[in-house]
Amino acid sequence: MYARSTTIHGNPQAIDDGLTYVRDEVMPAVQEMDGCVGLSMLADRDTGRCIVTSAWRDADAMHRSAEGVRPLRDRAAEVFGGQLEVHEWEIAVLHRLHEAPEGACTRVTWISAEPDEVEHVLDAYRMTVVPRMEEMSGFCSASLFISRGEGRAAVAATFENREAMERTRDQAQAMREAFAMSTGVAITEVAEFDLLLAHLRVPEMA
Repeated sequence: MYARSTTIHGNPQAIDDGLTYVRDEVMPAVQEMDGCVGLSMLADRDTGRCIVTSAWRDADAMHRSAEGVRPLRDRAAEVFGGQLEVHEWEIAVLHRLHEAPEGACTRVTWISAEPDEVEHVLDAYRMTVVPRMEEMSGFCSASLFISRGEGRAAVAATFENREAMERTRDQAQAMREAFAMSTGVAITEVAEFDLLLAHLRVPEMA
């Protein structure tokens, strides 16, 4: 499974209009494309930063969709009033304890590693991080997206609501520090978002 994420550094006042556009126009169009397995949207209402992610059955399907997605993405930049960054990923891990309810929130951690250490990092994440996340109150799901050649990864943990996410901040920080120490990865950024759309139909990949 693969994913394309579009990060939009937009106007905070435009998030609701952007959500409407993604939900009513982008999502139906993308879901009709061959190999699409869903779409999600994260938003930070304070900064205007949004991440729209489409998931694909394989790399070929993701690449074939590029031309069809481009005009939708260009229009999104206008609606959100911001610049876009696009990244492509392999979905290496996806584990759901249960579906995310309305009002769910997601903490995303970006990491970098030596490309030849990727498998070690994935094994450590599956064996040590995911089981500990399951024990967190309000935990819904966890995923790890990776760009193997670049040694970049994005780790997402979704919680039932913002209160649950905030309660786990100290615990999550301790886990990140321990994970970085044991694997040698660098934590490059951590951010928290509202999960506004959760329609990724990616199967369990733990």
